[in-house]
Amino acid sequence: MGAIVGVRVFDIHIEGAQSLKEKRYVLRSVKDRIANRFNVSVAEVGHLDKWQRCEIAVATVSRERVRVERALDAVRSLLDGEPGLRVIETSTDIF
Repeated sequence: MGAIVGVRVFDIHIEGAQSLKEKRYVLRSVKDRIANRFNVSVAEVGHLDKWQRCEIAVATVSRERVRVERALDAVRSLLDGEPGLRVIETSTDIF
């Protein structure tokens, strides 16, 4: 059996951020928490110059598709529970 790779991109609105510095502060905390809690890779991939928007990609690898899907769903649940963040859109690719 080969490796299954899952990538989910989250388009996020950061409420209350008034500068790129504030955005980076919030985003760094969220990215670190996601990476540590779920053992996934996280990177900011879009809206780099916008104060209240960000796009992050989360990637994970497993031998089982269900584990990949569970990890990505768990990240979504964490983001949905974060005060001040609103997930606008997601897209998922599983290879």
